[in-house]
Amino acid sequence: MIPEAFTYERAGSVAEALEHMGRGAQPLAGGHSLVPALKLRLSAPEALVDIGRIPELSGIRVDGGTLVIGACTRHRVVAASAEVKANAAVLAAAAGGIGDQQVRNRGTIGGSLAQADPHGDLPAVALALGAEIVVQRASGTRTVAADDFFVDYYTTALEDGELITEIRIPGGQSQGAYAKFSRRAQDWAIIAAAVSKGSGGWRVGLCGAGATALRASGVEAALASGASAAEAAAHAGEGIEPAAGLDGSTEYKRHLATVMVRKALESAGA
Repeated sequence: MIPEAFTYERAGSVAEALEHMGRGAQPLAGGHSLVPALKLRLSAPEALVDIGRIPELSGIRVDGGTLVIGACTRHRVVAASAEVKANAAVLAAAAGGIGDQQVRNRGTIGGSLAQADPHGDLPAVALALGAEIVVQRASGTRTVAADDFFVDYYTTALEDGELITEIRIPGGQSQGAYAKFSRRAQDWAIIAAAVSKGSGGWRVGLCGAGATALRASGVEAALASGASAAEAAAHAGEGIEPAAGLDGSTEYKRHLATVMVRKALESAGA
């Protein structure tokens, strides 16, 4: 439970953080994923750069109809935000149920997306909202759609030396909900469903259903054709391969996906 020795720096700006990262430092935001990995020596960087107090990485605003959230905005701030509730209801609901109060006080939206835990809440939410992740590196900025961001188990489209700076979400998605099933309160989800209705119709994201968060395309197609919430949810198990484990078999989890999708859709008024 004792990490390898490392140096620690606190960055005052994104440019300063990128400079440290260019020399091999690993970014530290809320620390809820990195610190346990350090203690178990699953990760042993020689240097950390703390980005949690960079002013330009925190905050919530609506810009021309797009909801913009700084990458280091805390979960509790996201959950309580009137702008988030009005423009991305599913995000407010999910953020309010992440871990316990201490986790919500320290954890960040960008950190959760960068971690890409397949049982994490926010990757599925990002898919349901059609979010875009803005990434900065020394040579400039690029934007990655959530659909392209989650690549594999704990793996994203982020490249070495890149840092998430903000998340951009098409606004006006006040119709949405999140349904999560876990063995105990504050646990990771076994299966969870995020649903949101935007200008293009309903989008549905699942967590716990595979190596990454996934879109439930069969559910989305059924909703687009006029199916009820119950009828559409029956398609939630299609094309997913949740890993069997102590928390249930693959078939059980496929069934659980239909239950969670139906619950979320009905809560959202689909």
